Amino acid sequence: MDSFTAENAIRLDHQKVFSNDIFPLSTLFGPTGGKMFAIMECIRTDSTTLFIKAFSGQLNGRWLIDGWAPPLFDVDRFNSISYRVEKNIKDLGRRLAQTTPHSKQWLHIKKTRRSMSRQLMTKIHGLYKLTNFKGETLPLHEVYGKSGGIPAGTGDCCAPKLLNYAVKNNLTPRGIAEFYWGRENASATRQHTEFYPPCSEKCKPILGFMLCGLEK
Repeated sequence: MDSFTAENAIRLDHQKVFSNDIFPLSTLFGPTGGKMFAIMECIRTDSTTLFIKAFSGQLNGRWLIDGWAPPLFDVDRFNSISYRVEKNIKDLGRRLAQTTPHSKQWLHIKKTRRSMSRQLMTKIHGLYKLTNFKGETLPLHEVYGKSGGIPAGTGDCCAPKLLNYAVKNNLTPRGIAEFYWGRENASATRQHTEFYPPCSEKCKPILGFMLCGLEK
């Protein structure tokens, strides 16, 4: 699968990506910073061309937005698993901030919060199902091959969302352009309107499996 040139991606027009915004673009230049977006060119079974789009993670606090590629998990199940636990984790965080640092109680709260976070992340990662172009489906933990655990946010980037949508809808990907929109991130590795390849830490370990079976 080829990448678009910057010129082709710009010719597609960023406005195509933001044609049905549910919030002002100025939000992406605020305190929370910008976000990665992507457009993928696909071929339907009748040989016509279709452009699909995705955002990384959530957009305006939402996983599902009409016209955008969905996440790799069932959102209702995700919410049922995470809502109460995340609330408890935030409560522990507030208690931690009000406790004397490095005291016995502080260490206990910190350990408890870390344990709850790890258990929640394991459950969440268990919801992710990856399907490739051979029709094979595996859970995320069986696909992610790097040691050291699965980073938070793995599978939530644009490329996995777009490939997942393509394979589920009998579309053949032909090219993808991923770009950043908004205020640069804290580490200054993402700049407004710049194009970037899939990230090494979260995407590359799973994209090989997701692309398997796709003809060159």
